[in-house]
Amino acid sequence: MENQYAVGLDIGTTKIVAIIGRKNDFGKIEILGKGKAKSNGVHRGVVNNITQTIQSIQQAVEEAENESNIEIKDVVVGIAGQHIRSLHHSDYITREDPEKVIDEEDIENLKNQVLKLVMLPGEEIIHVLPQDYKVDSQAEIDEPIGMFGGRLEANFHVVVGQVASIRNIARCVKSAGLEMANITLEPLASAEAVLSQEEKEAGVAMIDIGGGTTDLAIFKDGIIRHTAVIPFGGNVITDDIKEGCSIIEKQAELLKVKFGSAWPGENKDNEIVSIPGLRGRDPKEITLKNLSKIIHARVSEIIEEVFQEIKNYGYDESKKTLIAGIVLTGGGAQLKHIKQLVEYITGMDTRIGYPNEHLANDSSEELSSPMYATAVGLLMNGLEQKEKQQAMQKNNLQAEVVNDEEVTNTDNNSDVSEEETTEEYKEPIKKKEKKLSVFERFFEGLKEFLKNAE
Repeated sequence: MENQYAVGLDIGTTKIVAIIGRKNDFGKIEILGKGKAKSNGVHRGVVNNITQTIQSIQQAVEEAENESNIEIKDVVVGIAGQHIRSLHHSDYITREDPEKVIDEEDIENLKNQVLKLVMLPGEEIIHVLPQDYKVDSQAEIDEPIGMFGGRLEANFHVVVGQVASIRNIARCVKSAGLEMANITLEPLASAEAVLSQEEKEAGVAMIDIGGGTTDLAIFKDGIIRHTAVIPFGGNVITDDIKEGCSIIEKQAELLKVKFGSAWPGENKDNEIVSIPGLRGRDPKEITLKNLSKIIHARVSEIIEEVFQEIKNYGYDESKKTLIAGIVLTGGGAQLKHIKQLVEYITGMDTRIGYPNEHLANDSSEELSSPMYATAVGLLMNGLEQKEKQQAMQKNNLQAEVVNDEEVTNTDNNSDVSEEETTEEYKEPIKKKEKKLSVFERFFEGLKEFLKNAE
């Protein structure tokens, strides 16, 4: 088990984070090393400078390697960015033999129907997520496998992305000397890190406010129902402060983090912060009330856009009620009084989501911050993949042992008639062929593309 570690690589707009960890004896994640680098080549979740992004990835990975004394070979990468969009689609198949029970192959055939959807140029389907099924006239079925029926129908949540943007991220990772163990949608990774199963069942909207984008993932009855990426994040707030106060970006970011508030009423008129002047110029005085007004205006705009997506999902319908309300995470969730502002705009219960629930007690306090939710979620995804691979290897090993025993039994029973031998022993044990999911097929295609591009 000592080699059973995984690495999550979060390629964000403001920072690139690499976290290496493994599960301890209690099922909690033990962080072995962490690396962080400033992200210079990414804008709103999309790579716009390959060279700078490669350098930032290498810097973050090197830092994590030095801290953990482990050489990092493969990573789980997150994808987000303004090019990600989602849509709802219903499709059906007519089964050849209604007398046979519905199996996994039927579900796979139905998903393949969805893959025939015509997308915009340059777009490709990344995730096909079934919502509920209908068999003949019986609707609202969660699991149709084992049932009888002639027509199998389903509602799907389809996630679509620009192939070029995803290939650019994959190219950066490969050029940094790393292999991609997996690639996953960032809102799903963040949700894994900060949401409980009870919240997913009750209905919850997770809002991840990052540097360049704000990601939304809505869960109900334990299933993801809606995803969206809003192309605004913490960076636009910093830009507004920079313009509104006529200061440089570094000072604007510092002001936002140290003194920023999303609720202007909290600051008095006489609360002033002094900013050092440039090259011997006089210091600049800024009132915290004005600072809060600038932040409030932009944050309200972002939350309004996210709330519109929640409305598009139909949260006010009785079957779609989000009982658990909203969970805020990401670096933007650390802004003072943002919880109160979200509650005021949406009228929904809100909490800040921290990834510390899954981390071992000896983990650093910094990693428990909402800004590391995506990286921790990606690490969890990587560890889950490793566990699945280990279980498959174990099953294959057991199957081989069974085959060997069959052969031994055949040799030992040489006195059995040839006819009996043919019937009982010569029947080969068929290994079930592993079917790739839509996302696995996309991922395999991506790896093949990178291989051919060398």
